Amino acid sequence: MPKTKAQKTAILGTLSDKVGQMKSAVMFNFSGIEVKDINKLRDNCRKEGIDYLVAKKTLLKKVLSEKGFEDAAAAELQGEVATLFSYEDEVAPARILASFAKENDKVKFVGGVLEGKFIDAGRVTELSKIPSRKELLAKVVGCISNPMSGLARVINAIKESKEGSTA
Repeated sequence: MPKTKAQKTAILGTLSDKVGQMKSAVMFNFSGIEVKDINKLRDNCRKEGIDYLVAKKTLLKKVLSEKGFEDAAAAELQGEVATLFSYEDEVAPARILASFAKENDKVKFVGGVLEGKFIDAGRVTELSKIPSRKELLAKVVGCISNPMSGLARVINAIKESKEGSTA
């Protein structure tokens, strides 16, 4: 059933809000994926604070064009396209979708928006391999704390060896 003009206006408003607030977005073709699997993906997205949205490609392109993403508006979006919007972590949508794609081979990356530019499916795949922000911060903390804890162990060992030789 075709959408009414009021419905399209509401969808445009929602899309415009999401595109205006997003840090990144990933678009994918969901043709042939079962509803129960899509619901699992939606649950995973909710846990990470990512919005899942299905809208007509013409409406999506119109909003992207209005917001200054001409590359994305000009891209060929094939099939049934859904979009994941992230407002905090630029990598999260690609990472979540890549892990979902491992379980479901019908998922096909279409493209995405990162740092104000359209990225193709290959770049989305590369983006999905980057660790999350939390993982990267944990690695930085580990790199900083390892030398300090090593120094503390050496000083402690010297102190214990001096105490043992004076006794």
